[in-house]
Amino acid sequence: MHPTIRELSPQEADALGGLMVRAYSGLAGFPSPSEQPGYYQMLRDIGSFAERPGATILVAVSPNAELLGGVVYFGDMSQYGSGGAATSETDASGMRLLGVDPRFRHCGVGKALTEACIELARKSGRAQVILHTTKAMQVAWNLYEKLGFVRSEDLDFHQQELPVFGFRLKLR
Repeated sequence: MHPTIRELSPQEADALGGLMVRAYSGLAGFPSPSEQPGYYQMLRDIGSFAERPGATILVAVSPNAELLGGVVYFGDMSQYGSGGAATSETDASGMRLLGVDPRFRHCGVGKALTEACIELARKSGRAQVILHTTKAMQVAWNLYEKLGFVRSEDLDFHQQELPVFGFRLKLR
């Protein structure tokens, strides 16, 4: 499948929020909505990231316009909003909240969204792309490593009890 990657339209925000909740709540080993209600509220409200300076919400859509997944790209790391040291990084872009509809996993959607973020960072002249993932997101973890991201322990943090692992992709 070759999804089309484009910016989220405002009328798709609720649908993408629902997709994100389904994607994350279905991950074995990831906290449930009852364990981290604030995190899942953020996922439901993913459209609000579009209000942050330098942030762009990208979606992957099928040829028949079905929403397949999404991600938030940050051209300004001060808006990244994670724990740890990532928000103080300079000359970097970030990506957060990559989610793929469970029905379309292993179809290249996550890779297409990640590559779109890398391309935005390159066009902006950034030196690197930063992201975070968890052990529960092993499919994404493997994808990131295949695309050249390397572990960066200085970016690690805990989201309540959940260890969150930082990665960097050097662009220059």
